[in-house]
Amino acid sequence: MTSGQVLWEDEAVPVRGPRRALSRDEIAAAAIAVADRDGLEGLSMQRVSAEVGLTKMALYRYVAGKEELEALMVDVAVEEPPAPGELTGTWREQAEEFTRRVDVVWTRHPWIPWATIGERMMGPREVGWVEAAVRIFEPLMLTAQERMDAVSMLFGHLRSTHAAASGGTRPWTADPEGGSTMRDLVARHGDRFPALSAVMSDQRPGSGARYAFGLRCLLDGLEAASARGER
Repeated sequence: MTSGQVLWEDEAVPVRGPRRALSRDEIAAAAIAVADRDGLEGLSMQRVSAEVGLTKMALYRYVAGKEELEALMVDVAVEEPPAPGELTGTWREQAEEFTRRVDVVWTRHPWIPWATIGERMMGPREVGWVEAAVRIFEPLMLTAQERMDAVSMLFGHLRSTHAAASGGTRPWTADPEGGSTMRDLVARHGDRFPALSAVMSDQRPGSGARYAFGLRCLLDGLEAASARGER
C-alpha cells in the first residue's frame, strides 16, 4: 500500500491474516505522543510499536515504514481545517484567524513544521488547510499563481517564526551548552554587533504573537499587490 492509499483511502479490513486490533488513527495518535514528547528524532517504528503493544513487525501491517507513519501523523495532528464559511470577516481578518489556528496546532505539535518540508504525500486534512488558505485570498486581485504564492508565504512566515522558538534551532534565548545564551554573548560583544545588540536590549516580552509583525507586513504587501492589479 502506498502513502497515498494510506492517507486518502478508507481503511480496509484485511482479507487474509488476523484482524487488526488497532486503527491507523490509533497508531498515528501513539506516534504523535512520542513526537510531542521526544521530537521527530525520538520517533522510531520500535518506539511506536512499544507504545501500542505490538511487535515491530506487526506494526508494518499498518504502515510500510517511518516515512508513511510520519505522513499519517501529520494528517491526524493538523486536525480538521476550517470549513467553507467558517472563517468570517474581511479577507484580512480571516487570514489573521487562520494564522492563529495554524499557530495553535503547530505550538501543540512543534515537530509539524519539520515533518512538512520537501517533496512528500499530503493527506486530505492537510490539503484542506491549503484549500482554506486559498479561499481567503480569493477576494484579492491576484492571479491564481499569486494566490498560491501568497499561501506559501503565509506558511513560510509561520515556519520561520516557529523555527526561532523550537528546540534544536539554537534560538537567542537557548542555553545549548550550559553557558551563556546567544543573547548574552551578543550583549557581551556589543562593540562587534552594535545594531543587533541595541535591538535585542530594547526587546520587550509579552508584545503579542511572535508572528504578528511579520504577518501584518505580509498582508500589507498582498493588499498593495491587489491594488496594483485593480488598475
